[in-house]
Amino acid sequence: IEAKAAFEDLNDPGNRLRGVLYFHQAIQAYWSGYTERCHHYIEKYMSVIGQDVRLSTFQTEFYHGLNSIDKYRGKNSFKCREIVRKSISAMKEAAANSDWNFTNKLCLLEAERQSLSYNHSQAIASYDASITSARKSGFIHEQGLACEKAGFYHKRYGDVCKAAEYFKQARECYEEWGSSMKVDFIQGELNNVQILVNSELARRGQ
Repeated sequence: IEAKAAFEDLNDPGNRLRGVLYFHQAIQAYWSGYTERCHHYIEKYMSVIGQDVRLSTFQTEFYHGLNSIDKYRGKNSFKCREIVRKSISAMKEAAANSDWNFTNKLCLLEAERQSLSYNHSQAIASYDASITSARKSGFIHEQGLACEKAGFYHKRYGDVCKAAEYFKQARECYEEWGSSMKVDFIQGELNNVQILVNSELARRGQ
């Protein structure tokens, strides 16, 4: 409430600070796992910004694509495909001007898109490319995010051992980033996956 008060009247069309507030609320919602809330604030941000292109616009496109995939996964949504197509197009444009800032984001969106189409080899290659690029750029939180997404992909694919490997990498990244919330979340996933790994090893007699 205090933060919103600092931005004065959010209903005033002339209040250009609204975009700043909506942008940060969208990012916070995404990292907290609230897909509907993230979608809500991204739409509000885009309605305020319009055609005004800035760094936050490209960052918002990145999260819009990822969040839409989470929101519509398994629903074969035309709207989702269009959002992801637009997000990838924006990331290609951004990466062409700043490889350091945006290549890891482009690769992660590509990986998630390939995962929707069950293009296994392309998805894995893009996840790994995103992880490598984020590491080179020093984006430890986005390196963790790429590892997390890769972990969930392998879990859905049925390769629980690989899923555990990526989740462990994600946990290490989030620990370095200093996010106890994400560390706890990933540890929960690791605990669940480890049960499946132990069952698989027992089945193999190892």
